[in-house]
Amino acid sequence: MFELLATEGRARCGRLTTPHGVIETPIFMPVGTQGTVKGVSPEELRGLRAQIILGNTYHLFVRPGLDVMRHFGGLHRFMAWDGPILTDSGGFQVFSLAKLRRITEEGVHFQNHLDGTPTFIGPETSMDIQETLGSDIAMVFDECPPFPCERDYAARSLALTLRWAARCKLWQESRPRPPLVFGIVQGSSYADLRAESAQALVEIGFDGYAVGGVSVGEPEPEMMAAIEHSVPFLPSDRPRYAMGLGTPPQMLEMIARGIDMFDCVLPTRIARNGTAFTAAGTLNLKNSGFALDPGPIEDGCQCPACRTFTRGYLRHLIKAEEILGLRLVTLHNLHFYLTLMEKTRHHIQVGTFDEFRRAFVAGYQVHKTKF
Repeated sequence: MFELLATEGRARCGRLTTPHGVIETPIFMPVGTQGTVKGVSPEELRGLRAQIILGNTYHLFVRPGLDVMRHFGGLHRFMAWDGPILTDSGGFQVFSLAKLRRITEEGVHFQNHLDGTPTFIGPETSMDIQETLGSDIAMVFDECPPFPCERDYAARSLALTLRWAARCKLWQESRPRPPLVFGIVQGSSYADLRAESAQALVEIGFDGYAVGGVSVGEPEPEMMAAIEHSVPFLPSDRPRYAMGLGTPPQMLEMIARGIDMFDCVLPTRIARNGTAFTAAGTLNLKNSGFALDPGPIEDGCQCPACRTFTRGYLRHLIKAEEILGLRLVTLHNLHFYLTLMEKTRHHIQVGTFDEFRRAFVAGYQVHKTKF
């Protein structure tokens, strides 16, 4: 299932085999919450060399619903994507929809965020939904506690999450051809709870392990600490996934700490605000200084936007709120993330990752220049 190909320090280059294809790690997974990566077609994703995308259990359960998914034969056929799909369990919505849910031992009772309809997801329900979607990698159902979080709450939440994880494992064992299932390390900002969570999940036994409860409002040092308090207790022969992260420097720093897989809405979300990623940091293409700029977003970039269009033209499209502008910047940002992972895999394989990481992080900044 998972083969380590090369290491440099804690950084790893690996190969994960799934029913819908092989994934080379480290890897970034574009987010397709509603069964689409916003503004990008499956054909374009393949052109960007995306290997795997992410879908969301809660949102697809609510809309279009499982009857539609069964009718079309699962998410792959529904959205015309033939590569691997990882699905979140719906556990993040336990955090993000806190005002609309009630947690019990059985699972979580939601008020549907669309129309208020009572909706229930528990461990077995979540796994059933992910099976119907046709997930290649399914995540266990968990509670993602907020930050900051009192220790007593974090400990109670973790105990419940571990009981739910054990139920997800029993579900997997009851199926003749189940998806790969990843456990999720929780424990908020408490090092001992993170260690306890990781060790308990390894004892249950999963196909891979994620670090959850990060990027929920905590400062970056806390985010890195959550990784550092979790990874040492995870097996080296299983993939490791940091959920919902992050910026390009954050991903490289986490790869240096032993993480293999990432997902984040950032490259598509900020593209819709006219912001582009480059190796030197972010560019706000709305700025007037780009109005007459004849260059591409980034010199040497081979994405569809940079091969053909100027910064001046892209600024015009964005200021005019033309859909093409948002799509082109989205394609650029996804290309940037995916290409960064390709470069990272190469540097790990040839033993120059640490030098590459240090140089990239030192040269990267969020541009604050106002024109």
